[in-house]
Amino acid sequence: MDNIYLLMLIAIAVLAVADIVVGVSNDAINFLNSAIGSKAISMRTIMIVASLGIFVGAVFSSGMMEVARKGIFVPGQFYFDEIMMIFMAVMITDILLLDFFNTIGLPTSTTVSIVFNLLGAAVVMSLIKISGTDEHTFADLGSYINTKKAIEIIRGIIMSVFIAFTVGALVQWVSRLIFTFHYEKKIKNFGAIFGGVALTAITYFIFLKGLKGTPYYNDLKDLVEGNELYIIIVSFIIWTLFSFAFQKITKKSVLVVVIAIGTFGLALAFSGNDLVNFIGVPMAAYHSFEAWTNSGLDASVFSMEVLSKKVPAEPLLLFISGAIMVVTLLLSKKARTVAETEISLSRQNDTHEKFEPNVISRGIVKGTSWLADAVNTIIPKATQDRISGSFEKPNVIITKDQSIDAPAFDMIRASVNLMVAGVLIAIATSMKLPLSTTYVTFMVAMGTSFADRAWGKESAVYRVAGVLNVIGGWFGTAIGAFIAAGVVVYLINWNKEVMIPILLLLTIAILIRNYLTHKKSSKTTIDEDSLTYAESSSVQGVIHESAGNIANVVKRGNKIYTNAINGLAKQDLQLLKKNKKQVDKLSQEVDKLRDNIFYFIKNLDESSVSASGFYINILGYLQDMAQSLEYISKVSHKHINNNHKKLKFNQIKELKEVDNKIEILFNDTKAAFDSRSFEQIGAIINEKTEVYDLVKEKIQKQVTRTRTEESSPKNTTLYFGILLETKDLLNATMNLLEEYHNAHDSSVEPAKINTEEE
Repeated sequence: MDNIYLLMLIAIAVLAVADIVVGVSNDAINFLNSAIGSKAISMRTIMIVASLGIFVGAVFSSGMMEVARKGIFVPGQFYFDEIMMIFMAVMITDILLLDFFNTIGLPTSTTVSIVFNLLGAAVVMSLIKISGTDEHTFADLGSYINTKKAIEIIRGIIMSVFIAFTVGALVQWVSRLIFTFHYEKKIKNFGAIFGGVALTAITYFIFLKGLKGTPYYNDLKDLVEGNELYIIIVSFIIWTLFSFAFQKITKKSVLVVVIAIGTFGLALAFSGNDLVNFIGVPMAAYHSFEAWTNSGLDASVFSMEVLSKKVPAEPLLLFISGAIMVVTLLLSKKARTVAETEISLSRQNDTHEKFEPNVISRGIVKGTSWLADAVNTIIPKATQDRISGSFEKPNVIITKDQSIDAPAFDMIRASVNLMVAGVLIAIATSMKLPLSTTYVTFMVAMGTSFADRAWGKESAVYRVAGVLNVIGGWFGTAIGAFIAAGVVVYLINWNKEVMIPILLLLTIAILIRNYLTHKKSSKTTIDEDSLTYAESSSVQGVIHESAGNIANVVKRGNKIYTNAINGLAKQDLQLLKKNKKQVDKLSQEVDKLRDNIFYFIKNLDESSVSASGFYINILGYLQDMAQSLEYISKVSHKHINNNHKKLKFNQIKELKEVDNKIEILFNDTKAAFDSRSFEQIGAIINEKTEVYDLVKEKIQKQVTRTRTEESSPKNTTLYFGILLETKDLLNATMNLLEEYHNAHDSSVEPAKINTEEE
């Protein structure tokens, strides 16, 4: 029986390694997003600087380890066997929760996760103890849980969301007002002072965050405490002189140094503060096991009062943890997926938005717009114009795809992100609050992007919806952690020998499945039938570039139409469901092409403006085709999914006749566009009459059937719907072909005339 606790300790140690891996993958966003988003330094340099910060922070880890030992519950109220069950439940649920957020690419807080895991497991274990004795009632739960500290932690976390956003927005607004988006000249003149302020703030943060609470702080305590003001003044002078010299010697902006040192500082803070979230519980479990082994008492009677005492961190364990964190940072693909979420929400340019707007985001945007208009009625027009001048962006037109490769924001914003996040975490640390570094850095980034007017009319509802999704995920983390840890500790308490192996195997299976799912979804393989943007600036060029898109739409449309008819004939719900996904994908790709029209027109030569009219018409017809296919696919799926009557044999037979004719028409069209044999279009257009007349004939037959023999209103509605939408599909296809035919003839004719004249 005693061996079960040794096995539990080993399992907790292994889980700790996995927890570090999934935790770093999520929290890497804290210190990577500003450097990656600004592209001020190379990815290789970013990783080297961040790795150094992580390793130094881990080795000089702060004294926050006490949170796992006595910050949430009162250790003296529990026995050794109960504590080990709590710790086991916490580690299992923490890993699964963080890995889930990594897989879906949302940043969450490892601090909130560990706090609510501990709280949930401790509360359920306390309730189990209370229910098994007559001495205590549920009203005595407060004697088991450190409610004062838990409430203090939760309050600090919630307040940090609002404070970080507000302070980040205010500092960024002032910084942009001073430096503007055309900051290169002003940085040359005032960069040394800005660098001095920013680097001083970061240094002050590193001292407070990196040293306070470490075993080495006592040696420096007399030098630091009471001399904070002198440290700030001396740091400012040294860093200002350094910034001036750096700009003069290297001819580069000092902002590069600010971003590099800020990244180092945040990485150091992350590992120093958040290491408790990964190894605090395993270290507490190790010390508990050590104390119990030396006691010689039974596990069910040995009190864990020993955890109330302060125990120094193990330097070797900190060293190993730091090494694991560095390796994870360098190898983890999930870390970059999570970072992409924040960067996309704070990107200055238009981009492909990850989140869909909702009622709340629309309401917030409308309310904010109304408030801004109200404030503008008070501020003098001259002041408004002067402020607006500072926020005037460089006039560079790039597509949404190009914006992904461009810097998400400039170095001014990146510097402010790092500086403000560092200062806020430093203040919280001085107040001994175990703050969530994720919440602070994320909300600072959102505040600075809001102040920088990155959330304009074009993107505000999407960005606000994204922020709400992330914040909602944070609350989900807390609730999920509390409930999951409580359930797991209940199961373990029910039967340790049976449930622990089952839960560990289940954890391994889920981690492997999530890894494979993420690996599959992160592959950026491009389908050979995917639609591409037109980049040519001449009519002739656009004609040839668009030909590939038309061939692909016709090919995919032919398959979608055939699958819809086959699905109805066989009543194959899976085929129709898959078909619906295919047509949704096609519609999204056509919509993306339409979204790109603005950039296409902007990049046209003056002599080729006529290409825009042709391209817009082509996209309109492609969208009409996609909408017709979408309707046919969805009504077919809905009919079978609702278990309505099967179409009659004659109806299926007639639809197959239409499908066969359309297949011939679409195959001929695809062949002409694939080979760029545009002279064949005239002959293909003539085929339309035959197919069109066939569809009209089938409609008339159904009218006759309905009057004499048809007994199902649903069947009649479906049949008419498919045939009428087929007519629209044929019309859109023919309009597209005629547009192409006319444009090709008009673009070729001048070339023939020029040749004849020569």
